[in-house]
Amino acid sequence: MTHLSIMYRLFDGFEKALTIQGDAFRESHPGVSFGLDSADTQSLYTRMFTDGGLCDGSIDIFMCCTDWLAEAIKDEQIVCLADYVQSDPPPDWPTGWAPTVLGIQQDDRGRPWGLPYHDGPEVFMYRTDLFEDPREQLHFERQHGRPLAPPATWSEFLDLARFFTRPDDDLYGCVVAAKPDGHNSVYDFAIHLWSRGGELLSDTGRPMFASRAGQSALRYYLDLIHEHRVTQPEPWEYDSVAAGMYYASGKAAMQWNWAGFQTIADLPEFSRIPGKTRSVMLPGGDGPEGRRVSLLVYWVMTIARGCRNPDLAYQFLRHLTTPAMDKVTAQCGGSGVRKSTWTDPEIRAQFRYYDVMEEVHRSIRFLPRIPEYPAMNEALNDMMASLVRGNGDIDAALREASDRVEAILNP
Repeated sequence: MTHLSIMYRLFDGFEKALTIQGDAFRESHPGVSFGLDSADTQSLYTRMFTDGGLCDGSIDIFMCCTDWLAEAIKDEQIVCLADYVQSDPPPDWPTGWAPTVLGIQQDDRGRPWGLPYHDGPEVFMYRTDLFEDPREQLHFERQHGRPLAPPATWSEFLDLARFFTRPDDDLYGCVVAAKPDGHNSVYDFAIHLWSRGGELLSDTGRPMFASRAGQSALRYYLDLIHEHRVTQPEPWEYDSVAAGMYYASGKAAMQWNWAGFQTIADLPEFSRIPGKTRSVMLPGGDGPEGRRVSLLVYWVMTIARGCRNPDLAYQFLRHLTTPAMDKVTAQCGGSGVRKSTWTDPEIRAQFRYYDVMEEVHRSIRFLPRIPEYPAMNEALNDMMASLVRGNGDIDAALREASDRVEAILNP
């Protein structure tokens, strides 16, 4: 019996999908057993990078966030897949995927170091049962002089969040994943920064986020929580998964989150509002600098450097990329990465966010593709952690984070 150990991001949908996909793999490889282990985002990075899990032989296959790939590739902590892909490519390689989910796992020579497994991107989700209710439409139009509709700008989003916040009814305008876990709170800052015309780094690698756009982004985000109180209570306790589950509980009218969380909202076993969510492009900033952008951070399957059987591990990775297995990922609550899944009639009928996948991918932004990004992310995460509970000064926090990033990138 040959054993493959898989380490992945904690999420019930991933566990369900990988169990099904492993069982299907054993039909052609009956002598293989699998061990599944998971951790939340911060713990996953610590175990695999800081504590050496990629190299100590304890893990064979690693579900890696694209934030960490540049570091993993630079230090060769994962196995280059170029020879495998050349001799035994996945079906429809590479045209079966959008270029946006193939680029980050390549090095400067175009060699792949991982295969895409779970897609973002971030989208705006709203409750159709609320937005299409004639009474809600009438009341909103009387208050605001415009139809009740998904927001085009963040100022329109705030109007909607205020309108739907009804604590006595256990309903809030929006869900925010503000837990300082190095994940969504940092991504939220980037989205709001970009949508206001700001940038994280200059073309020469200097921090640029301690700017007017950065101040505006943070003030808006923090005011949603503390001044307007339109988010769920204590949003700093919620990571992206918990936020997605809160939305699926029917206690919020809107959220911006990873596209796959509409799957959770549409699956009856998870949701109290199945079939009552639609996804569209994120709102944009107001004014001439405003733009509508989305963030794509996705997850790829990689082979750890300490893998005991890399040939077999690649066969499993290739198995995961087939149309049937990518569809399983989508059906279990993840987001498929293949074009065939995005256009599959059954998937699109059940999970409506696939209707907008190609549109959103045309307005994608990525985080810096540099080996130093995890350290930079930690500085930004510390900034968000000091602010989301209502502590600290925005300008001072931006300056401190900028100085830390400058020292990391230009020591």
